[in-house]
Amino acid sequence: MADPYSTLGVAKNANESEIKSAYRKLAKELHPDRNKDNPRAAERFSDVTKAYDLLSDKTKRAQFDRGEIDADGNPAMPYGYGGAGGGFRGARGHPGGGFGGEGADFSDIFEGLFSRGGGAAGAAGGPFGGFGGRQAPPKGANVAYRLAVSFIDAATQAPQRITLADGSTIDLKLPAGVETGTQMRLAGKGQPGPGGHGDGIVTITVKDHPFFTRDGAHIRLDLPITLGEAVKGAKVKVPTVDGAVMLSVPAGSTSGKVMRLKGKGFSQKNGGRGDQLVRLMVDIPADDPGLARLIDGWTDERAVRADLGV
Repeated sequence: MADPYSTLGVAKNANESEIKSAYRKLAKELHPDRNKDNPRAAERFSDVTKAYDLLSDKTKRAQFDRGEIDADGNPAMPYGYGGAGGGFRGARGHPGGGFGGEGADFSDIFEGLFSRGGGAAGAAGGPFGGFGGRQAPPKGANVAYRLAVSFIDAATQAPQRITLADGSTIDLKLPAGVETGTQMRLAGKGQPGPGGHGDGIVTITVKDHPFFTRDGAHIRLDLPITLGEAVKGAKVKVPTVDGAVMLSVPAGSTSGKVMRLKGKGFSQKNGGRGDQLVRLMVDIPADDPGLARLIDGWTDERAVRADLGV
């Protein structure tokens, strides 16, 4: 894989928010579901996901920036490895005198080189090239998975089942605030390696819904009502992601009036749920003789467009 910063199109000093925003944009653009006839898009989607996986992990990003791992997360040999003479310096600035030089301290250089969170010196594993420290063997590669989730399941955090590369299945609990591009890490569900299995990285896509739309943590819905319900008021049934509920439409309601159903939106990371915002849309039948007779001779004298300057 190319440089992860270039893959995501961000600067090397980009913050977490900029990296996440760039990934979301590219993930939506390159998602295989939208590019079924473009295998190159699927390949780029995989590269973008791998780049985000590296840069969103603070430890891995720091290791990459220091040159300790490559863009695929594999250990990279330190600069000068294998060279003779005393030109190599330990992390604390002592002259190396070759790899076995007295007083050389390479522990900081190899800190975290092969393990995710721990130091290299004293870790399990065999001796490494005469440096005196012990290195944890590398774990296997991560495996990328994609999971398409229905709009309603995402809003209600309904459990999901995913099939892994080995044919086994696992049930997942969707995180609060889940959206397209959200990633979940399955510890130990990646490829095997000398230091154990890598992880599974699940990238989620939330499917569109026929009549619900998302607005942050809120859900919006246009609800048709009849002229009689609008004029006289009524109790009407309204669909929500949790099932239908009754809504009281006030008498004299007009198209565009927005009513709020508390707690019927998406789950939020800070707890609770958003709301469902219901916009009333008065549906008037076309060419209805009865309605025409009803308003025959009746005129509304209000200047209903005065606020528009006309």
